[in-house]
Amino acid sequence: MVSRVSTSNRLDPADSSGDRPTAALNILTDPLAALGLHGLSRLAPVILGALVTGEPLLLIGPHGTAKTLLLTRVAADLGLSCRHYNASLLSFDDLVGFPLPDGEKGLRYVTTPSAIWGAGAVIFDEISRCRPDIQNKLFPIIHERRAQGLEIEGLVYRWAAMNPPSGQDNEEADYRGSEPLDPALADRFTHIVSLQGWERLSEDERIKVIRARDGGNPTGGGVLPSLLSQIRLCRDLTEDSIGEDIARYVSILVGLVDNAGISLSPRRGGMLYRAILATHAAGLCLRPDMAASDSAWIAVINAIPQRAQGIEVSETKLLAAHKEAWRLAGVRPDDPLKRILMAKDPVERLRLAVATPALPRGEFSGVVADVIARLKPGAREAAVIHLFETGAVGRLAAAVAEQAGAIYREIATPVAFSEGMHASQPRYRAWQRLKNLLSKLDPEKPRDHLQANAMAALFQKRELTTEDQAERAFNAFTETDLRLRVGTSHAS
Repeated sequence: MVSRVSTSNRLDPADSSGDRPTAALNILTDPLAALGLHGLSRLAPVILGALVTGEPLLLIGPHGTAKTLLLTRVAADLGLSCRHYNASLLSFDDLVGFPLPDGEKGLRYVTTPSAIWGAGAVIFDEISRCRPDIQNKLFPIIHERRAQGLEIEGLVYRWAAMNPPSGQDNEEADYRGSEPLDPALADRFTHIVSLQGWERLSEDERIKVIRARDGGNPTGGGVLPSLLSQIRLCRDLTEDSIGEDIARYVSILVGLVDNAGISLSPRRGGMLYRAILATHAAGLCLRPDMAASDSAWIAVINAIPQRAQGIEVSETKLLAAHKEAWRLAGVRPDDPLKRILMAKDPVERLRLAVATPALPRGEFSGVVADVIARLKPGAREAAVIHLFETGAVGRLAAAVAEQAGAIYREIATPVAFSEGMHASQPRYRAWQRLKNLLSKLDPEKPRDHLQANAMAALFQKRELTTEDQAERAFNAFTETDLRLRVGTSHAS
């Protein structure tokens, strides 16, 4: 199994072919089933990876998806002394015991059987229903394995579970009382795993879940300790083999997802790196033909802290960023496309792409289509003018060229329309504001004619319906046009 970690696993654009990662969807060996847990085979690599890293793990899922059962049975199979707390009912004395003076101007804690001292694993169930003051006190336990500044000796695993935060578009219910986690606390969980509900299980998985025994605490007979030892060895070999490539992939991915509106902290980069290596090692030990790109995907999709914060994350955008980052991680360092895509500002990406005539048609068209979709009214029209004036429109694929051409026709043609508006209507005030702005343009300058046509077309299409929208679009055109013409690269 370990011998599969070789140079053949180095990043290759072909490794991410297809619409969606395919590995981890049909894992042949399912060690979690040995614990009486079914329907979790797709998550086995990331769960085992979390056990290997020993970094904090958060399970998010609807009620009845075996979150607590999974954690308690894993702890039992590993032979760990485990403390299970319902965080919604927790007081801090339950964790550390009762403080008493020690006679030397200090404190000692009179512990109870439920105190955290001496635990090898700790489970904070219902963490999203925990009082803010208690949640703050859990922070150093989860992050540092410390309570009241004291190290919790022997504590390896810090786990938590919660229902989806209230207000999200949950498939089953709106879990009132399940509050979004504080962003800083959410960012301390390396692994943030979403468990699936009944409707996403296969028929075979449903039958196994129905027939499974909930009573007792069955274990896999100690299968996990032996398996984790193999995975740790495999992880070390994996890091030696493709660690640099994975780090490059993560660096690119963080930039791309930020461009897509999914902001990750600098700390998260290191977390993703460790999670991917551990997940891939686990995947190889379960299925020797596990592709590194699929391991990266399953690790990334289960490491996004926004889910614990009640923030919807577009899986489509995340998948697109993953595939692009994987491809770019395998290209030469001086490839111009990498610099273009890593530019956060869409205007700067367009400027760089237009200034790179060697960029292949398909890649150039992809950049332009993405920029046009992202730019706001006014900026979008200025960008299209730049494409036509530089001749770069001739480098576009037919579909993107047709889209740009439709916008340019509106700009190049004076707009004539008649519309009755009452002075009390916001649209009337928007038109008056727009006329005042257009009066500042010089009728002797062709560029100003284009700007006036663009603004009138936007108004006619009802993209400018308020005074603020009119002013923002006018200013966006002016700024974008200036930046593209003089080649400035400052962020907007």
